[in-house]
Amino acid sequence: MREPEFSARGVEINRRLRSLTRAGEVRIEDGRLALLTSYGSEIDSAPVTAVRAGRPWFAGPDEAVATVNGTRYRLTLHKNGRDGGAADPGGSGGAVGSGAPGDSEASGKSKEPEGAKESGRFLAALKRAAGRR
Repeated sequence: MREPEFSARGVEINRRLRSLTRAGEVRIEDGRLALLTSYGSEIDSAPVTAVRAGRPWFAGPDEAVATVNGTRYRLTLHKNGRDGGAADPGGSGGAVGSGAPGDSEASGKSKEPEGAKESGRFLAALKRAAGRR
């Protein structure tokens, strides 16, 4: 079985004002995005080419919004809930530091919260997967 292109666990998934799960999973595998509950039941899924996602102005740094099959979901991706195995075979997917002295990436300290990197990885993985189709 192939390893997913992206997998994040411990994701809070909301639809409108309703929380669907506080410890769900977002997975991109074989050209499909799947939103799963903490028990592994599928909330929704669609081909990555049919999914719209981004980081709107009103969202926190660790949040993303994805429209799957016409339904809008707010995803809160926390770094501490991340699945350690799967994720980014092609690179960081997020912002990369210049390596200059004093650069936050080079010094090991980041200016943005860990969840912001995770949501950036999600958006980059979705873009990469949609580009392959």
